[in-house]
Order: sequence, then C-alpha cells, then structure tokens
Amino acid sequence: MVCLYVDDLLVTGSKESEIHKFKEKMQLEFEMSDMGELSYFLGIEFLRTEKGVFMSQKKYALEVLKRFNLLDCNYVTTPVDCGIVLTKADTGKAVDSTMYKQIVGSLRYLCCSRPEISYGVGLVSRFMENPKESHFMAAKRILRYVKGTIDHGVLFPGRAYNLRSEMIGYVDADWCGDKDDKKSTTGFVFLCGDAPISWCSKKQPIVALSSCEAEYVAASFGACQAVWLSMLLEEIGLKSSRVMKLLIDNKPAIDLAKYPVAHGRSKHIETRFHFLRDQVSRGKLELEHFPIEEQLADLFTKPFKAERFSLLCKKLKILSLSSILI
Repeated sequence: MVCLYVDDLLVTGSKESEIHKFKEKMQLEFEMSDMGELSYFLGIEFLRTEKGVFMSQKKYALEVLKRFNLLDCNYVTTPVDCGIVLTKADTGKAVDSTMYKQIVGSLRYLCCSRPEISYGVGLVSRFMENPKESHFMAAKRILRYVKGTIDHGVLFPGRAYNLRSEMIGYVDADWCGDKDDKKSTTGFVFLCGDAPISWCSKKQPIVALSSCEAEYVAASFGACQAVWLSMLLEEIGLKSSRVMKLLIDNKPAIDLAKYPVAHGRSKHIETRFHFLRDQVSRGKLELEHFPIEEQLADLFTKPFKAERFSLLCKKLKILSLSSILI
C-alpha cells in the first residue's frame, strides 16, 4: 500500500522484503531518498514507544502559536467555555476577518491529530463571514488550550495494550445546538482497537423536530462513514467477520432504524437519511444502545467542564507524550 502526496510517499505492507523490493524498483525509475521509518509527514509527527505509535503535531502547533503571537499566552484546560453563546446576530465589535480565517484554517489542520478540538473549531467556523470580537475570543481560547497541551496527541496502542481488535463507532447529536437556525450538531468517532481513526463534528443540514430525529440523522452520517471504512479495511486485507457496531444513546432512534412501521415520526425525514435503515435491514450494520455517560461521541457535539472533558480525552487515547513515556 502506498500513500502519495505530491512527491512524498508512505509505503507499508505485510512483508518487509516486499517493501524493500518496491523501494528498489522505484529508486531505479525515479530519483528518490529513503527516509527510513515514518517519523514526520505533512506536519504530522510519529513516534514509536513501548506502548504504541504516538501521533502529534507539536511542531506545527508551535508554528501556529508563534504566527499569532500566542507563545506566551495563559493556557486554559478546555477548548470551549461551557457557558458560551455565539450567534451571527452579535452586535459586538467587528474584527479582522482575514486573520480570523487564518486562525480557523490553521486550527482545522491541527484537528488531524487533536480530535478533542473538533467541536470548538467547527463552532468558530460558522462565523467566518462576519466575525465579531466574541467569535475571535472563542477561536483564541482554542489556541490557548493548544498552548497548554502542546505535547498532546493520539496514541495507537501496540497489541499488548489493545483491549479489543474490532472497529466500532460512536454516534451522537446535540439537538438544536445552533442558536441561529436551531440546527443540531452531529458527532461521531470510529475506534480501531482502542484508538480513534476517524472522527467528525458537523452541523446538520436540516432542522430536526425532535432529539430522536437528530440522533437518527447523525446515525445516518455515521453509517456512511462506517460503510466506507469497512470497504477500506477490506481493500487492505483487514476484513472483519463481525458486523460493525454503531453505539447510540437514543433508543427511539434505534427503533426508527429497525422498525419501518414507526413512520409517524419519520414520514417527513428526507429519503437520503434512510440509508441507515437500509444498512441495518441488510445486516451490514448493527445498532446498539449505549449509556449516555459512556458515549465518547459526546466530545464532538458540545462543550464540557474540565473533569468530564479530560475523562473523554483519556478514553479516546488523547494523551500527553510525557504520560506515555513514563
């Protein structure tokens, strides 16, 4: 398998001898340099430890902080304040929209190794057209959080530290979370073993009439990602004999996907969202109720206080490098 970006290549395979053969053939055809084992790729750093592979963007994060003169700022323990209320109708002082867009764009790329800031970055992304001071302070707070967690990243545990081997998805929604248009926020995260490999925090395109509908729509987005991940795993020879599970904390949404007779609550829902029902009926996907207290996708739908936020990060293997090397 080869991952190619312009003139940078990542090569992997099940046999080291085949990897070496491939490299030799490529070097005969092209002028190339073998950089050895993966350590740095497109601003993302990889470090092998006894506990597994640690992925982070410390160097990139420092460059971002330096660019916006926040290297010496006071840090905070969460990226989003629990009591925050941001709206497009804010009558506060306008700020430089170009700088605001640059901050949001920089944070977007930082989400590649920092899942826990996804909700906050998605939130401030909604105000790029006409940013006000309150929006700017919210974006700045995320940078202040990054400053305090500069050595954090995602740990992909080695076999000895993996509690499970199958892939599993967590899906959640925050009903009517947007104060302007009352649209809900979808959040999902997929874990392979004990580490997150795919995550998303995104505002839904419709206004949900109930929390059940919001969760159902979120689950349909999760189903699309689950199908794609299943095909990807099959393509690289890691097909699982088990049906992939989506863990949802809303029983009515699960019933809606399993039993089409409950059309009274779903007859107005757009056809595209019933993709979830189709996947469940064909046995391609299994929905399972999960306690809201254990719902990891919560991290992608709303802000939390420091204690709960820290617990969810720990469960998602978002850790500091110093804690891994102990």
